[in-house]
Amino acid sequence: MTGSPDTPIFSLPALTLVTGGARSGKSHQAERLARGSGLARRYIATATIWDDEMATRIARHIEDRGDGWETIEAPLDLGPALAAAPADSVTLIDCATLWLTNHLLAEHDLAAEADRLLAALAACPGPVIVVTNEVGWGIVPENALARTFRDEQGRLNQRLAAQAGLVVAVISGLPLALKGRLP
Repeated sequence: MTGSPDTPIFSLPALTLVTGGARSGKSHQAERLARGSGLARRYIATATIWDDEMATRIARHIEDRGDGWETIEAPLDLGPALAAAPADSVTLIDCATLWLTNHLLAEHDLAAEADRLLAALAACPGPVIVVTNEVGWGIVPENALARTFRDEQGRLNQRLAAQAGLVVAVISGLPLALKGRLP
């Protein structure tokens, strides 16, 4: 695969983390990085359709992403999808926040699930880009479930960032490299 004139080819580290708030442009930035790698593109979707509004959101993501992606739905178990990645492909996981939500609502052991995810990411044959929400800039939630989610998401994001070779924060559509260098 070769890049278009406006999409240069560049190397990605084994793990890239793209974070930001809701509607910050983080998915678009992650997709740009994947396209720029010049590798075959795989998209692991962690969302599940709960209602019509969620179905509309997912349809918009698919349309915005465009052609040229192999899509794998894995709302809970990312290990097999990561293990099946060819070395000459880039895998984009969108997103760790919904993945964590799925495990929280299923009352799984979040620390154990995070350990499994980090191990699967480290073992993946090709580069991986993980999209995640930064949820720690808001007020302290009023209920215990929301506080647990915020705390667990913060812990997961820290662990992902520590393992990543490139960490990008996206604010108002603008990427900022927090670790590593943006291509």
